[in-house]
Amino acid sequence: MKTKESILILHNIRSVENVGAMFRTADAAGINKIYLTGYTPAPLDRFGRKRKDLAKLALGAEEFVLWESKKSLPSLMRSLTQQKYFIIAIEQDKKSVDYKKIKLKNKNAFLVGTEVTGIPKNVLEKCDIIAEIPMRGQKESLNVSVALGIALFRILKI
Repeated sequence: MKTKESILILHNIRSVENVGAMFRTADAAGINKIYLTGYTPAPLDRFGRKRKDLAKLALGAEEFVLWESKKSLPSLMRSLTQQKYFIIAIEQDKKSVDYKKIKLKNKNAFLVGTEVTGIPKNVLEKCDIIAEIPMRGQKESLNVSVALGIALFRILKI
């Protein structure tokens, strides 16, 4: 049986710490590649130097998880759609489904967005499905890196 391919898209994640944590989670979950879009910080600064603040949380995962920075999320999503990726947004939305019910395809792209406002509605409309983690407590959301970890491990059945 052919292994399913899974990639991540981290869009407009402001916190370097969250990005570092997501690199570590991506490695643990067997993610093939991470795309950093918008203003999401990369493991290297604009001068090509290693970012110590990101590396501190990634614990070396940034060294061996493939990654690429892309300024335009819409352009990346068009390209991934042409390559037959199933784009799964991890977000709360009226059109979302319980994350436990997601059925993977051969090529999957998981998308998370900015910490405060999440993934913009115009981007959600271009996703194949929106997966939501049910909330039982008083707070309406989780930290983006925590949500990504929960969703990946459940959806990928790790």
